[in-house]
Amino acid sequence: MNIENTKAQMRKGVLEFCILCVLKQKDAYTSEILDTLKSARLLVVEGTVYPLLTRLKNDGLLSYRWEESTSGPPRKYYGLTDEGHEFLKELNVTWTELSDAVNIITSQKA
Repeated sequence: MNIENTKAQMRKGVLEFCILCVLKQKDAYTSEILDTLKSARLLVVEGTVYPLLTRLKNDGLLSYRWEESTSGPPRKYYGLTDEGHEFLKELNVTWTELSDAVNIITSQKA
């Protein structure tokens, strides 16, 4: 079995949640989102994030606006919609329950 594949699948499983959490704090453009994820040591590539942002926008969880940049072309800033905030609240509850359950199981002595 390929451990790298399993690790990548685990990261993909929490990526949506992490992106929504990043955007809960403030609106951000893609590079800022990627930098935040990378600084937390969640290894992701642009090719993974862009389609996910589009899907979250199409699902009504994100909105975006264009903002002029002094250092290049305009930037697309993403932010949570009201529906996105509600969705994130539900995910927080689920994450806490899942995290607690995994911690209980993985901390048990054999």
